[in-house]
Amino acid sequence: MPTVEVKNLKNENVGELELKDEIFGAPLNESLIYYAVNNYLTNQRQGTVKTKTRGNTSGSGKKLWKQKGTGRARIASLRSPLWKGGGNVHGPQPRDWSSKMPTKMKRGALKSALSERLREGNLVVVEQLDLGDHKTKNFAAITKALGCENKTLIVETTPGKNLVLSSRNLPGVTLATNVNVNIYDVLYHDKIVFTKEAISVLQDKLSK
Repeated sequence: MPTVEVKNLKNENVGELELKDEIFGAPLNESLIYYAVNNYLTNQRQGTVKTKTRGNTSGSGKKLWKQKGTGRARIASLRSPLWKGGGNVHGPQPRDWSSKMPTKMKRGALKSALSERLREGNLVVVEQLDLGDHKTKNFAAITKALGCENKTLIVETTPGKNLVLSSRNLPGVTLATNVNVNIYDVLYHDKIVFTKEAISVLQDKLSK
């Protein structure tokens, strides 16, 4: 059963926490992680891009000149794609990009990624994140003490106001609740900081 040291905000060891082997001892499954990341990014697409066809552009539909006898090429409408300001041909239209992925596969990919982060030594557990103020400078000092100066994901069950305010302007830091942890954030950030409570709640969620 894997274990992880529990730190305080000064990076001092205050104990150990046993983690569930089924969640933090999972083997690395690169193909499943790749599929889960692609699924997540695909579902972020809004699909609202749209170009105007000849039926959407403004302008008269009147035939500009007669079909024959002028010596010019035949033309039907000013809104034809052949004309400047006319409609677009085969342009993108609104569509739904979302795709479904089985819940067991999503959880399996997340377990695999979290386990690998633990094996790399990039998963940090702190006793709590109760801050005395909302100054970004003070929170930056805490992340520096924990060795999380680059891209860092902070996971808390119910983030306090001071934590939200102090972390939102810090470059590279993302604050999430344990119910919103996703595979992309786990892979994108260099370090993941859990509170002791948050990692316990996450384990319960992934065990279902």
